[in-house]
Amino acid sequence: MRSAHELRRSLRRAGVGPLFTWEVKANDRAYNNQFKEKAFLCWQRKKYKGNIINTAKYSFFSFLPLNLYEQFHRMSNAYFLLVIILQAVFTEISTMPWFTLFAPLICLLIIRATRDLVDDIGRHISDRIINNRPCQMLVGESFLCKKWKELCVGDLVRLHEDNIVPADVLLLSSTEPSSLCYVETADIDGETNLKYRQALIVTHHELTSVRDIASFKGKVVCEEPNSRMHHFTGRLELEGKEYALDSGNILLRGYKIRNTDTCYGMVIYAGFDTKIMRNCGKVHLKGTKIDHLMNRLVILIFIFVVLSSVALTLGFWNKVTEFKTKHYYVPDTHRYSVTNESLLIFLSFLILLSVMMPMAMFIIAEFIYLGNSIFIDWDVEMYYEPQDLPAKARSTSLNVQLGQVQYIFSDKTGTLTQNIMTFKKCCINGIVYSSDEEEAPSKENPYLWNKFADGKLLFQNSRLLNIVRNNRDSMVREFWRLLAICHTVMVEEKNNQLLYQAASPDEEALVTAARNFGYVFLARTQDSITVMELGEERVYQVLAMMDFNSIRKRMSVLVRNPEGSIYLYTKGADSVVFERLHKKDIRKKGQTMKAATEEALTSFAEETLRTLCLAYRKMDEDTYEEWHQRHQEATILLQNRSEALHQVYEEIEQNLQLLGVTAIEDKLQDGVLETIHSLKQGNIKVWVLTGDKQETAVNIGFACQLLSEDMHILEEEEIIQILEAYQETNSNLPQIKMAAMIVSGELLVSDQMMKSKTGLVLQNKVSSTPKNPEVWREQAFVELASRCQAVICCRVTPKQKALIVALVKKYQNVVTLAIGDGANDVNMIKTADVGVGLAGQEGMQAVQNSDYMLAQFRFLRRLLLVHGRWSYMRVCKFLRYFIYKTLAIMMVQIWFAFYTGFTAQPLYGGWFMALFNLLYTTLPVLYIGLFEQDVSDEQSLELPELYIAGQKDKLFNYWVFFQAIAHGTATSLVNFFMTLWISHGIIEPLSDYQSFSSVMSLSGVLTVTMEVVIIIKYWTVLTVLAIFFSLCFYGVVTWASQSLWLFTVSPQTFPLLYADRNILSHPYILLVVLLNVSLNTLPALAFRVIYQALKQAPPKEVEEVEEEEEEEEVPTEEVISPPHARRSSYAFSHQEGYASLITQGTSLRRSPGVHRQTFTVTSDEERSMSIE
Repeated sequence: MRSAHELRRSLRRAGVGPLFTWEVKANDRAYNNQFKEKAFLCWQRKKYKGNIINTAKYSFFSFLPLNLYEQFHRMSNAYFLLVIILQAVFTEISTMPWFTLFAPLICLLIIRATRDLVDDIGRHISDRIINNRPCQMLVGESFLCKKWKELCVGDLVRLHEDNIVPADVLLLSSTEPSSLCYVETADIDGETNLKYRQALIVTHHELTSVRDIASFKGKVVCEEPNSRMHHFTGRLELEGKEYALDSGNILLRGYKIRNTDTCYGMVIYAGFDTKIMRNCGKVHLKGTKIDHLMNRLVILIFIFVVLSSVALTLGFWNKVTEFKTKHYYVPDTHRYSVTNESLLIFLSFLILLSVMMPMAMFIIAEFIYLGNSIFIDWDVEMYYEPQDLPAKARSTSLNVQLGQVQYIFSDKTGTLTQNIMTFKKCCINGIVYSSDEEEAPSKENPYLWNKFADGKLLFQNSRLLNIVRNNRDSMVREFWRLLAICHTVMVEEKNNQLLYQAASPDEEALVTAARNFGYVFLARTQDSITVMELGEERVYQVLAMMDFNSIRKRMSVLVRNPEGSIYLYTKGADSVVFERLHKKDIRKKGQTMKAATEEALTSFAEETLRTLCLAYRKMDEDTYEEWHQRHQEATILLQNRSEALHQVYEEIEQNLQLLGVTAIEDKLQDGVLETIHSLKQGNIKVWVLTGDKQETAVNIGFACQLLSEDMHILEEEEIIQILEAYQETNSNLPQIKMAAMIVSGELLVSDQMMKSKTGLVLQNKVSSTPKNPEVWREQAFVELASRCQAVICCRVTPKQKALIVALVKKYQNVVTLAIGDGANDVNMIKTADVGVGLAGQEGMQAVQNSDYMLAQFRFLRRLLLVHGRWSYMRVCKFLRYFIYKTLAIMMVQIWFAFYTGFTAQPLYGGWFMALFNLLYTTLPVLYIGLFEQDVSDEQSLELPELYIAGQKDKLFNYWVFFQAIAHGTATSLVNFFMTLWISHGIIEPLSDYQSFSSVMSLSGVLTVTMEVVIIIKYWTVLTVLAIFFSLCFYGVVTWASQSLWLFTVSPQTFPLLYADRNILSHPYILLVVLLNVSLNTLPALAFRVIYQALKQAPPKEVEEVEEEEEEEEVPTEEVISPPHARRSSYAFSHQEGYASLITQGTSLRRSPGVHRQTFTVTSDEERSMSIE
């Protein structure tokens, strides 16, 4: 281990400035509290935060002002507030009392505030549960039970098995050998395999009791809090000496202690300074595309209302001026001048026409959003019975967005896969053995003869089992022996059962397969490994362990068997093992076996199985002694030790004899294939963002059919070349056909890429200046990636996941959805337009920060293609119809003004204007918003192409909006002028104002009701009842408001005494109403029928999308796909350094027998680049 002095010296030489500015002294709050940081101007606050967290958006005091601030960012609310102010200030010119609009606005604000409050209360409850979790903290000279929120930086804590780490803690000691501590990180990265952390040797030896720990006065000096999950640099200062610290000494908040009785630690970062909280991101205020469009439409409507009011006011000015000119003899008794009166008339028209933007539309929309969210909760097709988990819409305002998603960003482990590895097939001596279950399921367990057999193993092959039990085939024997010996698995005995703790699920699957076939790994010590071979216990002396790393792509174990012979067992990727085979394997019989094995590898690769080649070598004593001497010399080198050891390993791993191949299946979640296929048919692009290595990610890409054999895969070098050529020539990007992109976090932010012309640097804040090179690089990268059919980003950090989502949102202007199951996905879920959290064994961090909760990835298909598309279609149809019916009724006010001297006289009674949108036509529009269907849910799943309409905003856009305006205007013209024309001397009862108003009201209600009858496609009993009760409400309320009793009570409020009864007593009036309804309905119906008949059947939407993309791509150079080489997704998921723990005896207990031994490694997520 390098000393802290050496570390600082090397970093200074590298040009790194001041490193360690975070000083924490153990068990000394007074010392830690003296550090301050600038907060605002001269005000300072404590530098070190407490361990209490608050992820909610609002507090008790900030809720009202902050929520109102957010709500009045909606242009509609600001518009309504302006009208209310005008009504309240100018009461004498207001056509309606101010409270008639104020009450609905308060109702709307309360509904939305209640929705936001409920969501935020959920966050507060979650925070309170976490902050009140118990932990043991050192107080004085003993550990007392305290709450998480009481912890501070520098406090010493004691953790036991199954405890969750409350903060970022420096591991000081544990009850395990060498103060190892085993942790599970499922709640952070979805990885269920164990990992280890280790305390410094000095604290391991000195802190052996509670008294020693209570007197511990060490000081940690380290880097400032940051978001690099798996990177830590610092030093421990103890008794005048300094000791270097790294991430291997740190327990992060959220880790769960496993297989470790007790461990002790010192809090380094607390609360929001912890790495997991630094990666969680902020709570974003999410809106929908339709919300943004409606904001712009409100501005357009307001401009229209203002211009109309100005025009009508000019008409009033002209009328008054003309009247005074012609009738100058009339005395001027007005209180106001013409200018002032014109201003009042302008405000009157502004108030009168304000109903062009109906508040009822926004109120009803909130109920529609809520109803569609409830339907998601109630959908039994998205209920996951094994865990008793239904789908849950945690946000009620984003359902429309579910119908417009174009990009899905998915995690891999735990989201697409189950993180369960199964032994699927094997090839031994050129012969392939598959499970008998594929042909004829076995009724009885074939492993009953083996008391050590694991009943969970699904692989069964009676032919291979007979060969193994006969013990005559040496190749088969060595094959299973290799799997039982060549690994880093640890074993423990619990309830008379062997439990394996493996570095990866792959390793465990291989050792378990060997166990069931009679080669049982029983125990290991520092220099031996015990195997039960077909009932005979054999102890092998371990002479050397040559561990795996990403460069070697293989692992080897050199052992001496009980007979004294020395064997080298090797397993690894086919590309490296085949290069090291003995020459005789390339001739005669060996050639045949190799060819058969290669054929099996190709077959396994096509099935997307993860393969390992197995080989061995028998070594004579002299050769071993010579090699052992060189190995010892390399082991004690002080410089370039790793390179020297690799060279020594290379010497011995030669002249191998091929045994066969194993094939492991990384099991996908149920329905993943069908879901991704349907999403791709719906023109939804799926990107996989994972912290795993490239081989694993690519293998899953093929398994879930995101990638295919005929795809051209753009890797990092080719991407750099394309972007550099694009920059140099300033031409279009090349045409890409059937291509996929695979990039890593290193490409995005590595130092090497920083020096490159096209280095892509993901930043939080990017200048929007076109000349900014970072902006150009980001835009070019996103443009290239968006042209690919699939994108896989491997070894990316949680922060990089969120930044990739943000880049696509920024440069593609599309709706994005992120789905994940771990805390490392939280930032991505918050950044995307729609966040989906998967609930499962990996914890609830993702769910608590998501907009929708699902139990399985496959339910995403129904969530988008059924509920999302229905919600989008319903809301669009609701908005179009509401705008139409509002203008059909209210545009009449403008035409009426021409015949009233532009005096802002309202045509309709006050009650009709107040209740038209709130009562008379509410039920049909509610039905449209909640129950309307153009096709059934089964057809929606069978025809994913229907989803494309939402991506293209086809159902509601500016054109649809202006169509609704034109339709409503035409309806108002027909109703007004037909009634006006007929009333001029043709029908006597229509000659008065009240009768004319009543006919217009009845004609308008019946016309918009007929329109809703035409546009509804999904008819049920509810449809009939909604229309029937709407008409009943109109009739009952009209009869009541025109009754003698109410007229007697308040003549000014209810002035239309028996108006409808008088006109309906004349048959001619009914004919006028029927004529108006017919002239409005029949042409609209005829137009729809003719349009559908003349419209040619369009090609499939998917083909249209592809054609449009090809038209946009003007290639200067076509990327040619080279032939694909065989994939080698070798079944390793760990890095170098784990065998050394075994050979040094660090992780092994000293008691005899089959011990409780645990061992694990840093996962793929931890090897991801951790860069700001």
